[in-house]
Amino acid sequence: MDNQEILALYESVADITDKMLAAARTGDWEQLAALESRCSSQVEIIKQNDQPRQPLTPIAREKKTRIIKKILDDDRQIRDLTEPWMAQLSAMLNSAGTERKLSKAYGATQSG
Repeated sequence: MDNQEILALYESVADITDKMLAAARTGDWEQLAALESRCSSQVEIIKQNDQPRQPLTPIAREKKTRIIKKILDDDRQIRDLTEPWMAQLSAMLNSAGTERKLSKAYGATQSG
């Protein structure tokens, strides 16, 4: 891949992370998961192909840096939105597991 194609991939990732952030802001977790999968695929392509045949021009290097900073900022904001939700989900699952254990123990005591 040439440098323009690599930059286009970075722009694609930035576009996806922008959509991921919008999904996280609205609590659309299914959309967020779907977009995360697309993003991972694009990142994998970048990892396999980001060996420039020619050094980036200063303008292209600046553009790449700007795109990466945007991706990282989106990622931070997404984490800020999803971590509380993940903690709440974890607490709910732990609570449900505890309730099942209590119900099983209580039910065993009742039948005995």
